[in-house]
Amino acid sequence: MPSTPVINLRKGHAVRYNNEVCLVSAFELKTPPRMASYVQMSIRTLSTGKVYNLRMTSNESLESVNLERNPHEFSYKDGDGYHFMHPETFEDVILSENAVGDSKDYLIEGQKYTVQFADGLAIGIELPASVVMQVTEAPEGVKGDSANNVYKAATLETGLVVQVPLFIGPGDKISVKTEDNSYLGRSN
Repeated sequence: MPSTPVINLRKGHAVRYNNEVCLVSAFELKTPPRMASYVQMSIRTLSTGKVYNLRMTSNESLESVNLERNPHEFSYKDGDGYHFMHPETFEDVILSENAVGDSKDYLIEGQKYTVQFADGLAIGIELPASVVMQVTEAPEGVKGDSANNVYKAATLETGLVVQVPLFIGPGDKISVKTEDNSYLGRSN
């Protein structure tokens, strides 16, 4: 496998470290005055979920792992994990709780997601920039609070709690930014 200089890595890239496939979860290039630049990054092993915090000089390299990305439809969750089905081959792919991580808050049955594969094994999912979800619980807005941009907590169909404007109620469909769980607007 080819080596990649650590300075070219970014969040979401796959590398091999200690003979394990790992995903870069945090990356920062630091250039202190009168010193050589270095890379501070965190990588998470896919098999165990163990996190390594690495500090490497900008000219060091790690072995890169080729990632494949294929669309799959989320089917259901059970004791084995999260089940995704390939839309053409109908092959069932199971991802563990560890592999799915915080993305579980955005998984809606029947929706398509991008499943990542490394060395032929399913390792995780990529979420779209935003997801449309239905509000299941939202308290009534307090009359007179509409003069300011006042928000309230609303629970969505997956259990995710998002801050929404006062006019949003149960049954409304809203668009949520997956990067930071923020409300983007109403949806049809």
